[in-house]
Amino acid sequence: MPNWELFETQSQAYRDSVLPPSVPARLAVEAGVTQGWHRCVCERGEVLGVDRFGASAPGPVMLREYGFSVENVGQRALALVEKMKEKP
Repeated sequence: MPNWELFETQSQAYRDSVLPPSVPARLAVEAGVTQGWHRCVCERGEVLGVDRFGASAPGPVMLREYGFSVENVGQRALALVEKMKEKP
């Protein structure tokens, strides 16, 4: 999302076209602070992000350690979809 403030000024119809209410399985992936993403994923979605500081390593190592691998993101997305099947 390039700009939270701009998105929130759009009509409800537009926002619903981007984030359809009928799709409760939402996973936001933010290689930074998760602040704000919970508004988009709602109560049944999840956010993968970094809310802590102080770690240091080459970029690829940090991404892997924080869970930003293709495998982890895919597994979390699939688990979220499965969870939605259990709780309509």
